[in-house]
Amino acid sequence: MSTPSTTGSPQAGSPHAAISPPSPWVARFAPLVRAGGPVLDLACGSGRHLRLFRSRNHPVVGLDRDLRGVADLSGAAGVELVEADLENGAPVPLLRDRRFAAIVVTNYLHRPLFPAILDALEPGGLLLYETFALGNARFGRPASPAFLLRSGELLEMARGRLQVVAYEHGEVASPKAAVVQRLCAVKDLEAGSGLDGDPEPRPLPG
Repeated sequence: MSTPSTTGSPQAGSPHAAISPPSPWVARFAPLVRAGGPVLDLACGSGRHLRLFRSRNHPVVGLDRDLRGVADLSGAAGVELVEADLENGAPVPLLRDRRFAAIVVTNYLHRPLFPAILDALEPGGLLLYETFALGNARFGRPASPAFLLRSGELLEMARGRLQVVAYEHGEVASPKAAVVQRLCAVKDLEAGSGLDGDPEPRPLPG
C-alpha cells in the first residue's frame, strides 16, 4: 500500500506513479470543504481526488464499478471503496443513505444521477463537477452528446438547489485540448445578513 504525497498524487517510482495529478479546478476549491468532512469521489477511476482529499485529512469514499485503479488504497485508514454500477437504473444506496461534505465528479456524466448527487450533499456541502461539453468532438473522445454537457447545463442542475461559487465553460489546452464545463457550488441558499435574500458569499481561493 502506497502513501499519498502531499499533492495527492502517488510517490514517484511507486506502482501508481502514472496516475494523473488532481484537477486544478478541484484542487483550487478543496479548501472550501468542511475540515474533516467526508468526501465522495464519484466514478473515482484511479483515485486522484481520493488521494488529494486524503492528504488533506478528510475521510474519503471512492465509488466506481471498477476499483482496480484504487486497489492500492484498499484497507487504508480513512478510505472506503464501494463497487457499484452507477448506470443500471438501480438506486445507489451510498447516495441515498449518506451525506457528504463534498462530492467530486470529473470526466464523468450520467444525467439521471444529478438529483441523487444533490441529495447526498450535507447542508453546506460542496459539489465540484468538471467534465466534457458539446464541441469536444472536434478534439476526440468523448464525442457523443450523451456524454457531453450542454451550455449552462451544470448551472441548470444547481439552480434553486445550490449556491454557485464558480463556473467555467470553454476550450482548454491542458492536460489535452478539450471543451469542458466546471462548477463549484455549495448547498446553502440561506439568506445572509443584509444581502436582500441572497446567500452569504463564500471565499474564493487564489
